[in-house]
Amino acid sequence: MPSASCDTLLDDIEDIVSQGDLKPQDRHSARKHVVPKARKRNTQKYLQEENSPPSDSTIPGIQKIWMRTWGCSHNNSDGEYMAGQLAAYGYEITENASDADLWLLNSCTVKNPAEDHFRNSIKKAQEENKKIVLAGCVPQAQPRQDYLKGLSIIGVQQIDRVVEVVEETIKGHSVRLLGQKKDNGKRLGGARLDLPKIRKNPLIEIISINTGCLNACTYCKTKHARGNLASYPIDELVERARQSFQEGVCEIWLTSEDTGAYGRDIGTHLPALLWQLVEVIPEGAMLRLGMTNPPYILEHLEEMAKILNHPRVYAFLHIPVQSASDTVLMEMKREYCVADFKRVVDFLKEKVPGITLATDIICGFPGETDQDFQETVKLVEEYKFPSLFINQFYPRPGTPAAKIPQVPAQVKKQRTKDLSRVFHSYNPYDHKIGERQQVLVTEESFDSKFYVAHNRFYEQVLVPKNPTFMGKMIEVDIYDSGKHFMKGQPVSDAKVYTPSISKPLAKGEVSGLTEDLRKRLGNHLSLVPHTSAVRRDPASSRMALRLQRLHQDCTLRASVGLALFALLLAFLVKVYN
Repeated sequence: MPSASCDTLLDDIEDIVSQGDLKPQDRHSARKHVVPKARKRNTQKYLQEENSPPSDSTIPGIQKIWMRTWGCSHNNSDGEYMAGQLAAYGYEITENASDADLWLLNSCTVKNPAEDHFRNSIKKAQEENKKIVLAGCVPQAQPRQDYLKGLSIIGVQQIDRVVEVVEETIKGHSVRLLGQKKDNGKRLGGARLDLPKIRKNPLIEIISINTGCLNACTYCKTKHARGNLASYPIDELVERARQSFQEGVCEIWLTSEDTGAYGRDIGTHLPALLWQLVEVIPEGAMLRLGMTNPPYILEHLEEMAKILNHPRVYAFLHIPVQSASDTVLMEMKREYCVADFKRVVDFLKEKVPGITLATDIICGFPGETDQDFQETVKLVEEYKFPSLFINQFYPRPGTPAAKIPQVPAQVKKQRTKDLSRVFHSYNPYDHKIGERQQVLVTEESFDSKFYVAHNRFYEQVLVPKNPTFMGKMIEVDIYDSGKHFMKGQPVSDAKVYTPSISKPLAKGEVSGLTEDLRKRLGNHLSLVPHTSAVRRDPASSRMALRLQRLHQDCTLRASVGLALFALLLAFLVKVYN
């Protein structure tokens, strides 16, 4: 085999091209004869793939969320706000827990059974491999409990950041936001009132007028979560009410841990708020006051009586007594005596004829004797409260009452039964049979057989399920009564009055969206009743909210920049002068 010679010279690569090959200029000129062949593709399938991430995707904003709320109307309002923000961002709020990717559990810490339900729901979610976000008073008050370890928590004053917490949780992170809202060091009432929300009942708006309280009751765990009193300004509350009526609401509930203490931290009081609220309530729509403790209503009895006589305010008030024994009230640190409670009740019954007064009683508080309990029984027999919430005492961890020697469990149970027997011994509505009443229809009964309405005194009246009645003020003749209700037959020739100034939102629809945000979301606000709110295009929803946040950030930065520039200009003028 001949050996290769290292001396052999190779021609340049350009010279190796054969004479028959096309020259570069020939290839360029031949381009005009080349016709590209279009590749067919399924446009619809392509667009679907573009808009729909893989099934195993962890991109936030596309998942289904199931919510469960326990406890008071304040907690329910918080839940409505969280649902609204998540839906506006693109998440689907579902009523089917098994279909959900994430469970948002909004807890109550008042009694042991409520926390037991909360704990069991966490365990079930973990067994089903669901993502979990916890909210409400239980994790806020005791975030270091063993069964909460490793789980995301949104604090009671941080509900405006629920989207962030859910996003991070879906990504596999554990997030905890438990801080307080403050302005120049002063504690605020909580998140903004103009946030998006999904009302459980589109006809009823729940407005939290303040958070926390001024008391230090020895049995109360809620104080650990909600803290000291912090009130919203009157103008913000009035604006929220006005907006609600513009969205078809016909009934407003004012709520807080103690509505009677409203405004004491900001230099105002409850009657001042109420007089401004009644000015924006449309004719036929109604306002319901929440719970107030006796000490904070005593000094406003005259004004409160006038307000409760207003035609657009229910003649109803919830005033918890808890016990009719001054000894027990002192151990509870309730800051009033039984005589104070009776003074409030007697005055309001005289000045507001027919008023409904509801109260609460705790049976078996530590140190309660048989004589103490009998005094409570006598109080119920004397006033025959039409609405009475009887609670067996439960020692809550971390409260002073939990450290006091306890009343035996069997005694607590027996006292609860005995007081319940007294309560059921009288019928508060029998004397109203035959009356003609105006009632506002807002709900459906639990058994779905009737619509639920309320009369001037917030007494429950069941009426036939005529769809034209819902959200309307109608006139009925009372023909039957039970322990907790009356039944009314609509008057045939009576006028059906519509108090709403606009059509109510659909069930599950997001309220509180600004006009600017609505324009950005456009057609994506077409909603699916009962389940999803803003669901058609999560990406558009998220982009709209991000643009809104970006706009707010830019506005803030521009303001700060102008302020700094003004300071710099003033400094230079001073230097050169």
